[in-house]
Amino acid sequence: MSNSNPAVVLLSGGLDSATVLAIARAEGFACHALSFRYGQRHASELRAARRVARSLGAVAHRVAGIDLRVFGGSALTSSDLAVPKHDAVEEIGGGIPVTYVPARNTIFLSFALAYAEVLGAFDIFLGVNALDYSGYPDCRPEYIAAYENMASLATKAAVEGGRRLRIHAPLLHMSKARIIERGLALGVDYALTLSCYDPTPSGATCGHCDSCLLRAKGFQELGLADPARR
Repeated sequence: MSNSNPAVVLLSGGLDSATVLAIARAEGFACHALSFRYGQRHASELRAARRVARSLGAVAHRVAGIDLRVFGGSALTSSDLAVPKHDAVEEIGGGIPVTYVPARNTIFLSFALAYAEVLGAFDIFLGVNALDYSGYPDCRPEYIAAYENMASLATKAAVEGGRRLRIHAPLLHMSKARIIERGLALGVDYALTLSCYDPTPSGATCGHCDSCLLRAKGFQELGLADPARR
């Protein structure tokens, strides 16, 4: 694919971000995938991100290093906090869970914004979802709109070039089942992805964290088996 229509795609290696990469590619963008080594408790998701980027034809895949362990405050970055586990989706509580990483999407989008400026790109894709998700405040549509407005005020490209940066969140109002259905239609191999918050060092999923349960619910609603490693 040519690099004449570049976009930055935030890629965690999970189900949602893999689907977003496939969508961006299908829309004709030259996809520059961006992942993060942010002090998360496992490296398995980065291995998954590399597999997904390669499978879906990203023209580049970069991994940025940020150590959010210096702040802690999340079960994903601190060994002092346990990842909540449940036996069913119905047991997932309300409120913002301890797996929320403070300001993570704001930080990640800021890196994506910098990368986009260097590439001459005006499109950033990310896989936030406001339906089948864990209640994170930075996955809401009003957050995405506010960040997009800020980005158009904060960059040289927007101020001097007059072009508004667009943040694409194509999964925002989709159920997990609909996301999976869309990804399968675009050729996503979900066996390559990892959605688990607490996988084993080899990448096997726990099957009981919020992310595992929401993912399993999506496949079940479609009458399909989840290819995640267990």
